[in-house]
Amino acid sequence: MFPDFLKEIFVFDSHSPLLFTQFYFWAFFAVVFAGFAALKNRILLRNTYLAFFSLFFYYKTGGFFVLLLIFNILANMWVGRAIFRSNTESQRRMYLVIGLIINLLVLCYYKYAYLFVEMLNTILGINLQVFDLFAWTGNVLNGTEKFNTANILLPVGISFYTFHNISYIMDIFRRKVEPVKNFFNYTFYVSFFPQLVAGPIVRASEFIPQIYKPYFLGRKQFGIAIFWIINGLAKKIILSDYIAVNFVDRVFENPLMFSSFENLMALFGYSLQVYADFSGYTDIAIGVAMLFGFYLPKNFNSPYKATNAGNFWKRWHISLSRWLQDYLYISLGGNRNATFATYITIITIALIAALLSGSIWVAAAILTVVIIIWLLIRYKPDKKKKITTNLNMMNTMLLGGLWHGASWNFMIWGGLNGIGMLIFKFWKNKNLKIRTLILLTFSLIFGILFYKFQYPVFKIGFVWLSILFIGTLIRLIYNILSGKRAFTWLEMAWAVLQTFVFITFTRLFFRSGSNLDPSEANQTAWNTAKNMVSKIGGKWDFSLIDNMIYEYRSVFIWFVIGMIIHWLPEHFKRRYRLWFASMPLWLMAAVAVLSVFIIYQFISADLQSFIYFQF
Repeated sequence: MFPDFLKEIFVFDSHSPLLFTQFYFWAFFAVVFAGFAALKNRILLRNTYLAFFSLFFYYKTGGFFVLLLIFNILANMWVGRAIFRSNTESQRRMYLVIGLIINLLVLCYYKYAYLFVEMLNTILGINLQVFDLFAWTGNVLNGTEKFNTANILLPVGISFYTFHNISYIMDIFRRKVEPVKNFFNYTFYVSFFPQLVAGPIVRASEFIPQIYKPYFLGRKQFGIAIFWIINGLAKKIILSDYIAVNFVDRVFENPLMFSSFENLMALFGYSLQVYADFSGYTDIAIGVAMLFGFYLPKNFNSPYKATNAGNFWKRWHISLSRWLQDYLYISLGGNRNATFATYITIITIALIAALLSGSIWVAAAILTVVIIIWLLIRYKPDKKKKITTNLNMMNTMLLGGLWHGASWNFMIWGGLNGIGMLIFKFWKNKNLKIRTLILLTFSLIFGILFYKFQYPVFKIGFVWLSILFIGTLIRLIYNILSGKRAFTWLEMAWAVLQTFVFITFTRLFFRSGSNLDPSEANQTAWNTAKNMVSKIGGKWDFSLIDNMIYEYRSVFIWFVIGMIIHWLPEHFKRRYRLWFASMPLWLMAAVAVLSVFIIYQFISADLQSFIYFQF
């Protein structure tokens, strides 16, 4: 039997995964870095050393799923070599398909088993139950019933390391990179611990060349690395965790217990929370990797400065957006044409949406949309390219939603983002008079629908569209009176605000589908979203708002501070990063210690896992 302190160090505890915010992680990092310092110029030994500790890190985070990670590594190494050694294009494609099937089968089993079982039960009228093959294998090997086979647990970071593996075999197929010959070198690429469980997603063609380079870390790079680590800890602990624990999580837990104002503010609070959480993880990952001499791709670029939904996705989770564009959108046909995969994808998504919703009306609506698209492509050949481009883009966004989870809410979230991008493509070519008329028309439509049916969602639509109409009307009147003179900064601020509100509304469906047992996620998520919409679109008691603001004053203060920092000009942020990196080492150390001391004053009793660990 292990002594207690050794058990804490070496044995996986599902209730205490290894997090960047734990002091234990930084002790782990110090030990790893000390050994790395002695090996940094012996490349193969260095990579082997980091690969071993990366697997240990994954074990401390995800337990025995480390065996699944090793299986994925071995399978993709074999597929990569097979593709490279193939003499014909048909053989190369065959091995690529085999590799994609292996990766996607494993991913789909763990992420979508509940969805597939639900679909089969609905279609065939049977009562299948999910079965955890990994747990069953563990029981067979142990000769016990230690692991529960009735529930499928989602391995931490499975989406991210699956994307790394797919990038590897795809880049070999596209001749962008040659196969990695050594097992430990490839293991290091897939499992490098700073970005293993929540990204950023690292492409093989961009990272593998780095693993063969000698170690180098300049004085300025060292300072920047320390800055990113401190910046990430501050985002995670001061902004994300504090806002979540003290406000957002409470409201989402039971929206009906809170007022309309509190529900709306929780929604905006979650927008900042999820950004601070995810970008905070990325900042720490980039900083830690940089100390080891490796450079991870930028994953966020002030996304809430976006002026439209398309621009938002060029700023948010950039590594995922680029991955989806290069490996999914282009494979579907991109802006060239629609492929067979395009139609298979839209039909599959339509079927999944109909089954998840359990509504014949949703199925009918989706079928109608598909038929309209087919008719337009068939009888409007001059519009075919534009239609297929938009269809491929919409497919990509819907699949991006499903990537986050097999929930109706995630599909709505992905679909809303896709619709937002399509509306902007339509909107940007319209003059102000047309925009004003369109907004007036839709404001009236939603107003009439709310008056007729009293549904909260129609009230929300009416209020938001009316605000957009008034803003556009003021701009139109100003342009008529002042000619071509315009306040560019004001127009940009208005566009940023509109986009932020839209993205925040879509977050309602994203947050409602998170942190749930997959077996009950669909119904629970839908009820949470529905309850929040009913509260936000319901009756408001404005007399209570002052008291609520005072009650949650610390949360609102940090929300405002977080948004102000986020909206600071990029050149200003770059300036204070360089100022920190240029400090004398003794002063940098003093500032770092003081910053960490202040940051950890905000830490909650129970450390909060990073949101994207579940994806």
